[in-house]
Amino acid sequence: MNLSAPIHQLKRRARLLSRAEHIPLHAALDRIAVEEGYRSWSLLAAKQPGMTSVRALWPLLEPGDLVLLAGRPGQGKTLASLALLAEAMRSGCRGVFLTLEYTPSDVLSRLRAIRIEPRDFVGLFDCDCSDAISADYIAARLADAPRGTMAVIDYLQLLDQRRETPELALQVRMLKAFAQERGLILVFISQIDRAYEGSGRPFPEIADVRLPNPLDLSLFDKTCFVNRGEARFRAAA
Repeated sequence: MNLSAPIHQLKRRARLLSRAEHIPLHAALDRIAVEEGYRSWSLLAAKQPGMTSVRALWPLLEPGDLVLLAGRPGQGKTLASLALLAEAMRSGCRGVFLTLEYTPSDVLSRLRAIRIEPRDFVGLFDCDCSDAISADYIAARLADAPRGTMAVIDYLQLLDQRRETPELALQVRMLKAFAQERGLILVFISQIDRAYEGSGRPFPEIADVRLPNPLDLSLFDKTCFVNRGEARFRAAA
């Protein structure tokens, strides 16, 4: 189905609609998607060229890796992370999606939006939507996870939103050591600064990652930046 305008222009329309009618951005995106003939923005984004390209990252990952998957709102970060998780599970690895953003039904609908049927991965897929997600919680949740398990954390900037949790830098260092010790792959979804949108660059870069609190981004072994449904990968030097 052809769109009435390029996807980045549709996203701009959604942002204007969100501001004009004082509705959440995700609701505005879904309304634009309906006008384009799709039931939701997730369905619209999933059917655009390049959406599955993030799956090519799976063969490049190794047990112990920390991966940063970053993009602006509406660029397909969640769908890309779930596609990557599905690749891990197709290889027989366990997949865990830990989210501070979505409900279990939201996650299932997004899996189906990219034509992934959760029942195909019974025994391999877990979804955790607890409000208590933090480094300590993640380590406890994955304490018995077998080597090669991939866990997606949605999302990086929310890890230290509660006062009782350690600062973000300490949590990420702890999780890096934990992933290396246990042979796990941890993928962190991340926000990108709004300033990137006026840069004219086709993809964000590491300097565009939104950091309300200090964090050494060299802790991540690999990065994946998404924009307009396409992905660009980079391994640490």
